[in-house]
Amino acid sequence: MQRPRLIASDVDGTLLDPMARVTGRTARVIARVIASDTPFVLVTGRPPRWIAPVADETGLDGYAVCSNGAVLYDIGSERVLTTHGLDPMVLHDVTHALERALPGIRVAAERASTTAMTVPEFVTEHGYRNPWGDEHGVTAAPRAEVLGHPATKLLVRHDGMSSAELVAVAREVLDHAVDVTFSTDLGLIEFSARGVTKASGLADVCDRFDLPARDVIAFGDMPNDIEMLRWVGHGVAMANAHPEALAAADEVAAPNSEDGVAQVLERWF
Repeated sequence: MQRPRLIASDVDGTLLDPMARVTGRTARVIARVIASDTPFVLVTGRPPRWIAPVADETGLDGYAVCSNGAVLYDIGSERVLTTHGLDPMVLHDVTHALERALPGIRVAAERASTTAMTVPEFVTEHGYRNPWGDEHGVTAAPRAEVLGHPATKLLVRHDGMSSAELVAVAREVLDHAVDVTFSTDLGLIEFSARGVTKASGLADVCDRFDLPARDVIAFGDMPNDIEMLRWVGHGVAMANAHPEALAAADEVAAPNSEDGVAQVLERWF
């Protein structure tokens, strides 16, 4: 690939090291990218409220594609620019269909808005356990409340199954009515509106810069990165990536424990 005109990177398991830190080597190459006026876009399953720590460590203040493509966020202005959500009817239908096939599931919802929020950004039903640990001040509510407002992402948890097993069942039951993926194999799957992926979110950013996909390099490590890795001109999976992400990539970089993103970008920056 020639020198990329836009860089897109997943965050956890990719840009961050195994201790969820930005290493000095990675920070230095990002600084050189910024100095070259090449856009560096975070493309993540994280919601906007989890972007600030990464932005602080990297010096990034441009766009972040959040919630697997459902939210476009302006880091510098701390403003949500666009959202693509699931309405309450869809949330109820998906949950009820999965409950019949997978008794014992628990659900949570991520929400975002281009205007002031009047409901909690993240709400879980009672009994939902976050595989990354519970957030401080998280709102727990009855399932009807979780599903009663538009959401950018529906999260479904089942302690007795892996994420891959859950996805297989969900795809059979729901027949592509919504997009489903996962970013951890700890029994958690994530639903977005149909057609909403990291690739669609990144495409929106590229349109804003008037850049074609062939001029973009992207880095990722999990199944929620697959569409993005296939869409860009050069998709790079980390050596620590899920097998499906590895299969989707044009190149396999060193693992995130060895500054894999930085090693690749140092070819040009």
